[in-house]
Amino acid sequence: MKKALFTLLVFASIASAFAQSFSIKSVLSYPFPSQLVASPVGSKMTWAANEQGKRNIYTAEAPDYKAVKITNFNEDDGQELTSLSISADGQWVVFVKGGDHGGRDGGSVNAASLPTPPKVEIFTIPFSGGKINSISEGDNPVFSPKGNQLLFAKGGQIYLSPADGASPAKNIISVKGSNTSYKWSPDGEKIAFVSNRNDHSFIGIYQDQKTPIKWLSPSFSRDNSPVWSPEGDAIAFVRMQGVGGETDSILKAKHQPWAIWTVDLKTEKSKQIWKAPETVRGSFPSIEGGANLMWAKDRIVFTSYEDGWPHLYAMKADGSQKILLTPGNFTVENIKLSSDKKTLVFASNTGKDVHDLDRRHIYTVDADKANMKPLSSGLGIEAYPVFSGDAKQVFCLSATAQRPLLPALLKAGGTINLIGEELIPKDFPLSKMVTPKHVNFKAADGNTVYGQLFSPKKAAKNHPAIVYVHGGPQRQMYLGWSPMDYYSIDYALNQYLVSMGFTVLSVNYRLGLGYGYDFHKPKNAGAQGASEYQDIKAAGEWLANQANIDPKRIGIYGGSYGGYLTALALGKDSKLFAAGVDIHGVNSRFSSAAIEGKTPAPDADLAAKIANESSPVTYVKTWTSPTLIIHADDDRNVAFNQSVDLAKRFEDLKMDFEFLAIPDDTHHWMKFSNGVKVSDATADFLKRKLMDREK
Repeated sequence: MKKALFTLLVFASIASAFAQSFSIKSVLSYPFPSQLVASPVGSKMTWAANEQGKRNIYTAEAPDYKAVKITNFNEDDGQELTSLSISADGQWVVFVKGGDHGGRDGGSVNAASLPTPPKVEIFTIPFSGGKINSISEGDNPVFSPKGNQLLFAKGGQIYLSPADGASPAKNIISVKGSNTSYKWSPDGEKIAFVSNRNDHSFIGIYQDQKTPIKWLSPSFSRDNSPVWSPEGDAIAFVRMQGVGGETDSILKAKHQPWAIWTVDLKTEKSKQIWKAPETVRGSFPSIEGGANLMWAKDRIVFTSYEDGWPHLYAMKADGSQKILLTPGNFTVENIKLSSDKKTLVFASNTGKDVHDLDRRHIYTVDADKANMKPLSSGLGIEAYPVFSGDAKQVFCLSATAQRPLLPALLKAGGTINLIGEELIPKDFPLSKMVTPKHVNFKAADGNTVYGQLFSPKKAAKNHPAIVYVHGGPQRQMYLGWSPMDYYSIDYALNQYLVSMGFTVLSVNYRLGLGYGYDFHKPKNAGAQGASEYQDIKAAGEWLANQANIDPKRIGIYGGSYGGYLTALALGKDSKLFAAGVDIHGVNSRFSSAAIEGKTPAPDADLAAKIANESSPVTYVKTWTSPTLIIHADDDRNVAFNQSVDLAKRFEDLKMDFEFLAIPDDTHHWMKFSNGVKVSDATADFLKRKLMDREK
């Protein structure tokens, strides 16, 4: 019987003990950019940069596009900066400080364990810098088309404030439900919004304090995503079924109906102009932005998965002349409409190189014809594009296999002009980064598995290897730095592990994005059978069969859904995976047989049995590989008790394991120091268990 190990590790200088050519802190020192937006006029841009936990706002403008820091927050306080935008006149920048906008519950975050938790607050600052104005507690601010006012949400209701904060904000919409998705009319005189009332939702129009809310085509459905016509005389929105009905099968794939409706605001007549095909693929798309509904100059544009790939479609306002704007076997995401409402810009995993399947490049397409044009190409990663206000320039975030993400200006001919390159620290180990190689192989059931192989520049004979498993699971890892902050940390850790002498295989398993609907929505996945685990096991077996890899020293790590699959690997296949790190993973997927107040689903008992068989804790008695469990206890995505429960089971069985519990931080390591600590702990554990042990 093994004795449980409860060791709180000290990580202050572990990296130096490895005799590494660079430290984990240095490879995580890059200035991660996010929230890239452009001014509605001219050619100005702004973004938030996380520089080792110090988050600040930068701006740049024509002609030189020099990065200018306009805030001066100097603490690693765990308070993110979000909801950036520039006013219509280009004079103001608004942002939100605080919260966890990647978490399911949002709310304030006290990652620094302060005696009094920070608030989630809205601020404005002149574009050129200067005094920061505190607007109010609240979230999701939106400038009016006139630029002098802000809408924002607080407590499920909608408030209005002057952009300079000269007078207190006023609660202008306080009606039943949680009121969100507010949109100014083109003339700035009215506001469309969604009133979510749990099992149904309405679209409302606010005019002023004396005029009653106008409810558009109220029904028993869930209406959402309102968009104004360019003239402001109509609204388009998405209609989905309300909550209720007979309890259906849990295990059977079902179509999720949705349709696009319009309302003429003068006559108040509503019309369904398009209905999704009644197929599983035709269901409401579970991708970034959902339907991505937009009203272009002469077309209504939306995304659909109906042909097996997430594509852009366009049609007339009456639903006629529907066309596929982006034909081909590739993904379309990060979609934006130009200010003149004629052209769309987006990121996609297609291009001249066959391995662009594992990259992102920028494209444009007119809203009325299928004329996709590439704006970028090559071996880099380009994502989150935006048009300048004059629609003459396109900005994006750009990375390579070696260089982390930076804002960039895309020039004619595909030239990428980086912005803020001088912000990368001098000790960042740019020249030490390796270029991952695309690989693919088959799982036991014949599914093709995709991955990126990170190999040491000088690999030792029979050296250890690591399988890295991303979270989500609706994610895709690339042949370069990820444009998502969570995965940029993991990419840096993979590079660090390679510098230690490990080979690392990053796996794009089924359930992920980028390879079509059938890959994204496979049968018997998750709590319905964990079919995706076959891809993880296949990755371990593929590594075991590679020359110079020691098949007895293959480890695994991953976070969130990656933690879940890591735990399954360690519980089911300890002979293959010799050690692993389960970072805030879902370890139990137990399902109750009935929902209170409803008739049990016809397959409830079978679904519960399969969910139990899909849970890592079911295999704890065959779990013999050394394990490190890591979790922060303010996690809003995966409950901390998932790790508490797993640790208790290990203790009861007298198993050796190690743990790292982080008070007050969330799923996304709001504090830079915690991100370093977690990465350091992961690398140290894998080194001790796989590299230092006798071969």
